[in-house]
Amino acid sequence: MSAVVDVESAVAQSVSRGRRSNPWRPPYFLAAVTLGYLIWSLVPVLIAIIFSFNAGRSRSVWQGFSLRWYVTDPNLSVVNDPSLRNAVIHTVLLAFLTVIVAVPLGIGFALGLDRWRGRIPQGANLMMILAFVIPEIVLGVGLLFLVTNLATPFTLGTVGQVVGLVTFQLSYPVVICRARLLTIGPQYEQAARDLGASPLEAVRRVLLPMLAPAIFASAVLVFADVIDDFVIVRYLSSDASTATAAMRIYNTARGAPTPALNAMATIMLLLSLLVLVLGWLAYRFFNRGSGEKTSISDFANQG
Repeated sequence: MSAVVDVESAVAQSVSRGRRSNPWRPPYFLAAVTLGYLIWSLVPVLIAIIFSFNAGRSRSVWQGFSLRWYVTDPNLSVVNDPSLRNAVIHTVLLAFLTVIVAVPLGIGFALGLDRWRGRIPQGANLMMILAFVIPEIVLGVGLLFLVTNLATPFTLGTVGQVVGLVTFQLSYPVVICRARLLTIGPQYEQAARDLGASPLEAVRRVLLPMLAPAIFASAVLVFADVIDDFVIVRYLSSDASTATAAMRIYNTARGAPTPALNAMATIMLLLSLLVLVLGWLAYRFFNRGSGEKTSISDFANQG
């Protein structure tokens, strides 16, 4: 009887060792780490969203469901509080202006760097890469000094904030569009030129449609990044009228915050998700002719 038990124990140990040494086994540890990270990062966001619908002023004790902090409170809701409403509007305005300026400039820089050879374009390409590692606070202080102490046409306020955000965000469309250009190659543009198209027509009618996925991905990335930017817009703001949602949340959270801050943050989050979905739909529209199936994760990987 004991021999049978010993054999069964040996077989069980062998099977267990086989499972542990199997390189194709499911990555349970990595899955647990991923799940833990998602819970750690998403649960606080969900709690903040839930308490934006709290009927009372508490941000920790649930007192019933209400839209008070969005629209119904006559003085403290996001819609009726002028400071919160203006912060949301100004944040969206800065995001759109930055996208409108930074993305076309980034496309032009990417095309120039892709075609120009020599030390100057290599130095420009290095500067674009350095923009990813330069601390944002260093750039913000430098831009503040530039605007306030040197003779420039830019002033503190909306204009200065847009200039600073474009300076900081320009590297994203450049890097994304250059990566797309490397996958496209020069043969399509050369074929268009052989068929009689001018250089401008070849770029406009052949290259830009093929760059459309990268353009939309960079636009979504720039928009989402500007939405929650704090350092640059804080240094280059002039008065309360140029305060953004991130600035309002930071300034009010240390005082007597209400769930209206949660409501404003929720609106910003939903707006970013809406832009992501619209960009993904545009990405699918421009790729429908290729027969490729795309998902939101594929679209996000463009950035």
